[in-house]
Amino acid sequence: MIDLRRVGVLVRDDDQDFPLTEVGDLFARHGIELVSLGEQPVPENLDLVVAMGGDGTVLRLLDLCPESPVLAINYGTVGFLTAGDRTELAQVLDRLVSGDYLISERLVLQCRHPTGQLRAVNEVMVRTSNRLVFVDVYVDDTKIRTIVADGVVVGTPTGSTGFLMSAGAPIVMPEVRCLVLDGINEYNFTSRTLILTPDSKIRLAITPETKEPSVILTADGRRIGELAPGDELHIEQAPTRARLIYFEKNYFYHNLTTKLSW
Repeated sequence: MIDLRRVGVLVRDDDQDFPLTEVGDLFARHGIELVSLGEQPVPENLDLVVAMGGDGTVLRLLDLCPESPVLAINYGTVGFLTAGDRTELAQVLDRLVSGDYLISERLVLQCRHPTGQLRAVNEVMVRTSNRLVFVDVYVDDTKIRTIVADGVVVGTPTGSTGFLMSAGAPIVMPEVRCLVLDGINEYNFTSRTLILTPDSKIRLAITPETKEPSVILTADGRRIGELAPGDELHIEQAPTRARLIYFEKNYFYHNLTTKLSW
């Protein structure tokens, strides 16, 4: 059970209808200090951070506070990662302070690229704007194949309900430990999504056949930079996990049925 004394909160945007004072009062009734997270450096010693938005806000907060558990309240539209709705905030807080919750630990990617390193909760992606990209795919130093496509994505089970789902990849339960590799609009109709063990080490090499001048590297929807032929990415699971708070054991199935209208 988390000892809740100081909690950070991040809202989706400045135009959001978010009653910060009211929420602060709710936390204060339980003796918890609420700290607003914005552009300033993230305060230290936060016991928990709260995302008020959709999945994009959750991913942003996981990037800002990778060591802190995250409670996500849906102020967006889809909200696969969220644990409750804005109308349920008082009830959510009551369950939180009473310890009536569970923590879902999620596999996170780490990626070494030509100009640095990054972490991603959903996916790491390379893609082009116009022409095809040619990418040699290596797993544990063994070349698997060359993907010719609009792009290549390496994702996590958490990311399987994000961009990977729109690309036609399978939905994977978040507690499953695996990596998901897929091409984006591949120029090969026999291509299939590849599910890899969590300890796999993936290398993506942009080949000289790539004529597109702008190969873009993104992580969790954030543009990281551009790649050129000859550049490589080295992707594997990170040593740490992302931690998300939920209140029901069947939260994943509930989110699938409500968000996808199953």
